[in-house]
Amino acid sequence: MSTPTPPQDGTPSAAPGSDASPAPDPHDTVQPASPELLMIRRLAVGSLLGLIVLGLVWELWLAPLRPGGTWVALKVLPLCLPLAGLLRHRMYTYRWVSLLVWIYFTEGVVRAWSDRAPSSYFAMAEIALCLVLFAACAQHVRLRFRAKVSA
Repeated sequence: MSTPTPPQDGTPSAAPGSDASPAPDPHDTVQPASPELLMIRRLAVGSLLGLIVLGLVWELWLAPLRPGGTWVALKVLPLCLPLAGLLRHRMYTYRWVSLLVWIYFTEGVVRAWSDRAPSSYFAMAEIALCLVLFAACAQHVRLRFRAKVSA
């Protein structure tokens, strides 16, 4: 009698001798998505990427605080963390990004008010991207909860 070999793709196998299928992974987010949800996901990822690119070019080339760029450009590092979770459609990531984005919104408001042009224009762009990201994350969570409740 041979022993069953576990699957090579990392999924858990059922216990030997049982005909039960393995329990679904609660973090598995592969599900059919509506066109609206797909658009919202693209909007969230696009605005997050926009914030990352804007933060880098703003602080390094276009309007740095000091000529030659500053260490303030490192402010985009926390924005890089949720990128993988958004691309994998993790609900938890969409939830905490909707909170994280308010830090960047606040920075944009302060710098739009206190900096001179062109830095104030970049701050206004940061505000707009933050609002889009927040709205996309909030709508994504709302649609996912609505789909979960109706299922």
